Amino acid sequence: MKEYIKGSSIWPVIRDTYIGLRDLPQLPGAYLHPWRRTALERLSRIKDIHKGRRAFIIGNGPSLKLTDLSKLKGEITFGMNRIYLMFDVLGFQTTYLSVVNDLVIEQTAQDLAALKIPKFLTWRSRKYFDPAKFSGNQAANLPTFLYTTYDAPRFSPDVRWRVWEGATVTYVTLQLAFHMGCDEVIMVGVDHNYTTAGKPNSTVTSDGDDPNHFSGQYFGKGFRWQLPDLETSEIAYRMARKYYENAGRHILDATVGGKLTIFKKVDYNALFVG
Repeated sequence: MKEYIKGSSIWPVIRDTYIGLRDLPQLPGAYLHPWRRTALERLSRIKDIHKGRRAFIIGNGPSLKLTDLSKLKGEITFGMNRIYLMFDVLGFQTTYLSVVNDLVIEQTAQDLAALKIPKFLTWRSRKYFDPAKFSGNQAANLPTFLYTTYDAPRFSPDVRWRVWEGATVTYVTLQLAFHMGCDEVIMVGVDHNYTTAGKPNSTVTSDGDDPNHFSGQYFGKGFRWQLPDLETSEIAYRMARKYYENAGRHILDATVGGKLTIFKKVDYNALFVG
């Protein structure tokens, strides 16, 4: 009987109702807290702000070292996680930054708070930020907190409300780009390939240089991080591809040597001809 219900059309309704009731105590803070009210106001202002334009999502894979990122100066760019470690080399900062993993935010909160670019973080990560540091003339640097969830797979074209994380910050960023109206999103540095093996989502502590990202210091010695869940992220990517295509928009993959097969591959350098 249980298996029948899960396979039926009423299962999503049952699941979403259960999740809604379970999370009911969180809702007042998620929508009425001053920081979230600020987030909702900001997200309303940037709805479709880049309508009809292209944007680049910059991953953090080793392939970035094989990519001429100087070509992205002046483009709309979404950076993720610790991409800021590359800002000095890039010679520019990404237009936006998104971070959703709890361990990453916990260990880099001071770095994130100091960045003077629009940054999108999870609502649950607010505990890592001191309200006193975002008062007065510092209020503009407050992160924009998204109400993200691990549950109920979906694509949210409007990120003012619940946003499924899809086991990767890249999926959240794809939803952000759609919210902002981006017509074409091009991914670079999304290698979708890790040399560190183990159970997906399990927490490990690095014992040396990081071989999975553009810098050995990215998740360097002593950094705690979660092993990737590539299977779930591929489910999320397919949802994103379908939603973009149904809206007449496109996601392209210009990652040099990337292992992701969900999106149409394009030559990175050819994107800047003409």
